[in-house]
Amino acid sequence: MSLSPAPTRPLRRRLSDTLVLRPAVLLAVTLLPPLAWMVVVYLGSLVNLLVYSFYGLNDFTGQVEPRFTLTNFAQVFTTPSNVDIVVRTVLMALAVTVACALIAFPIAFLMAFHARGARKAWLYVLVLLPLWSSYLVRVYAGRLVLAQDGVISALADALHLRPLLDGLLRTPVVGGPSLASSYLGMFLVFTYIWLPYMILPVQAALERISPAVLQASSDLGARPAQTLRRVILPLAVPGIAAGSIFTFSLTLGDYIIPGVVGAPGFFIGQMVYTQQGTAGNLPLAAAFSVVPILIITVYLLLARRLGAFDAL
Repeated sequence: MSLSPAPTRPLRRRLSDTLVLRPAVLLAVTLLPPLAWMVVVYLGSLVNLLVYSFYGLNDFTGQVEPRFTLTNFAQVFTTPSNVDIVVRTVLMALAVTVACALIAFPIAFLMAFHARGARKAWLYVLVLLPLWSSYLVRVYAGRLVLAQDGVISALADALHLRPLLDGLLRTPVVGGPSLASSYLGMFLVFTYIWLPYMILPVQAALERISPAVLQASSDLGARPAQTLRRVILPLAVPGIAAGSIFTFSLTLGDYIIPGVVGAPGFFIGQMVYTQQGTAGNLPLAAAFSVVPILIITVYLLLARRLGAFDAL
């Protein structure tokens, strides 16, 4: 009596059994596409950028030469005009971050402790509403508001505050011919654009504060102002630090707002755009691109010490 061979299972069934019986294989198959994307596209482009920052440029032909040199970084950190660009960009990023934190905290406090139900939902909508429109639309809308005959100028005239506005525009460094052509106007647009990225992490940090902690503070005799200063503010620091990661890094690398709003004067993002496009100096553009990476790396290390990543 002869035995008949066992039926062969379909390929799809065998693959399915392998993935089910071997979790390590299933995990590898699941993670392989996103890891390949991260390594090839994300990290690959950053490494390529870093390598280009050490390349030289032939002064005669204008072609990039793959030879190791620190000339590009020397130009960035020793040329006074380039140092001014780095300092100007960092100061603007710090100012925008501080302003966003000051404006965001009361709004986040209201959302976390006082708003309930439909009112809270509407506050979320108001915070997120600007993000529903295009970034360029928001930037040009900010320019229109700040223009010579814009909303702020009309409001200043209606409230008889024109002398105050003119005094601000005559202030050295921050002023200019109009709000739309001044560093003050650029600061206002930056703050308007990035404010939601500060409100949400701060609100999330405040939401984590247990009502029992606030009740304990009250039971121990602390007045509301003392509870705010000694309990709520310290516990909100991780959220503020998390929001500052967004506001600081986004301001540091932006090149559209300085090109549309503000006084003449390059920022780091504009220099990268100009050097790799108009000037054709790709190694110098890469060196300028590395500067925000270095600054943000140091900033992230400081933010980590403040517990920023716990609020993300």
